Amino acid sequence: MNTHWKILVVDDEEVMCESLAAWLREDGYSVDTASSGREAVEKAGQRDYAIYFVDLKMPGGMDGIETMMQIRRLRPEASIIIITAYATVDTAIAAMKEGAQEYIVKPCNPEEISLLVSRIIKVKNLQRENTILRKKLSRQYSAHDVISKNPRMRQILDLASEVASLRSTVLIQGESGTGKELIARAVHASGDRAQKPFVAVSCAALAETLLESELFGHEKGSFTGATERKRGKFEMADGGTIFLDEIGDISPKLQVDLLRVLQERCFYRVGGSEEVRVDVRVIAATHVNLQVAVAEGKFRDDLFYRLNVIEIRIPPLRERREDIPLLARHFMERLSHELGKDAREISEGALKILMDYNWPGNVRELENAIERACAMSSGPLLQLGDLPTQLQQKGLEARRAAVATGDGLAAAVAPELKTLADLEREAILGAIRTLNGDKLQAAKLLGIGKTTLYRKLKEYGIADPLHDE
Repeated sequence: MNTHWKILVVDDEEVMCESLAAWLREDGYSVDTASSGREAVEKAGQRDYAIYFVDLKMPGGMDGIETMMQIRRLRPEASIIIITAYATVDTAIAAMKEGAQEYIVKPCNPEEISLLVSRIIKVKNLQRENTILRKKLSRQYSAHDVISKNPRMRQILDLASEVASLRSTVLIQGESGTGKELIARAVHASGDRAQKPFVAVSCAALAETLLESELFGHEKGSFTGATERKRGKFEMADGGTIFLDEIGDISPKLQVDLLRVLQERCFYRVGGSEEVRVDVRVIAATHVNLQVAVAEGKFRDDLFYRLNVIEIRIPPLRERREDIPLLARHFMERLSHELGKDAREISEGALKILMDYNWPGNVRELENAIERACAMSSGPLLQLGDLPTQLQQKGLEARRAAVATGDGLAAAVAPELKTLADLEREAILGAIRTLNGDKLQAAKLLGIGKTTLYRKLKEYGIADPLHDE
């Protein structure tokens, strides 16, 4: 479906206007209509349409050209198609000169309209994908893309900038999902190695023998399946940065090998006798407390000291809750585009749940929750019911705990909390009964889409809303 692409048809002839709108709706587009240029400009100010079909000759003092010019001032990226029954070279030139993308003649051919819109939408999809890719590249290579207003995070970014051009090893410690790789990329991108390779390796993802080959490479015939010489990640990162994620999970043997690389800046490929020298800046990260691991004999103290030249500790998301709304809206903007959704804002109730939750999975878990909410949403507002059920329940538990430990007034105000599911079920039943079973109006009253309402009725097992208890 193409419902996330909005189209406005502007024509004072009602039959023409509705016919064109109907053709476009059959193709799956969301279409509004306007009977005058002034109405079209007013609607353009209220809503962002991707394509405008504008009749050239309209009464009321504002013709198609003037309407197009006014719309373009409001929406410079919009595609405008001029429609006319009077095709002349002069009018075509005038329309194109003022910014019309296409110029079609009445009576319109439905197939021609479908092909034209399809072609414009393909271009817009490519433009959107390019914008998202540019944002992704910016996120990967710019320290400024770390979204935070937390003082500790700002200090971390300042430190990353200060040490960026040093050769010293950096150790980033923090819980899973806090964004350790993003900080590592910020360090790399801010220094004089920014134009050189940044190579990331997950040390927890591979067995010891495979990780050794992955890091240092191997010679042909060094083991079964080694049919040719392979360069390792250290060689690939020569001149740049290697990011060793989850360094706390490597084996004792690899700890020894890595210590030699840090000391000597050289190593041997698996099965090889030729020494390989590299100039690599090492940034390591772990969710394990390496000081504790050293005390327990699980991690070499000499390697720890080599890694821990510059230490960065990233606070968990629960300790920087002021970042939750910023991150949630950032993820919503990106993911709604990627999923073809129209989500633009988060409801107060949903944001309260996000703020109350402790986020054991940190920023990664928040991103996954927003992706789920965008996927389930049916309008521009992400609702509480769009969030993962587990998240709703955890938020409720946090509220219960707050009431239980609060003062007498808080307990009096909320002596008995119901589950969010119970409250949502009651709200749905109440709305439908208030409107005598009119589900469409009930959905509007609740601020949700009709599809979402039917899904909720099925989810709560409500077969007869007027009589179910």
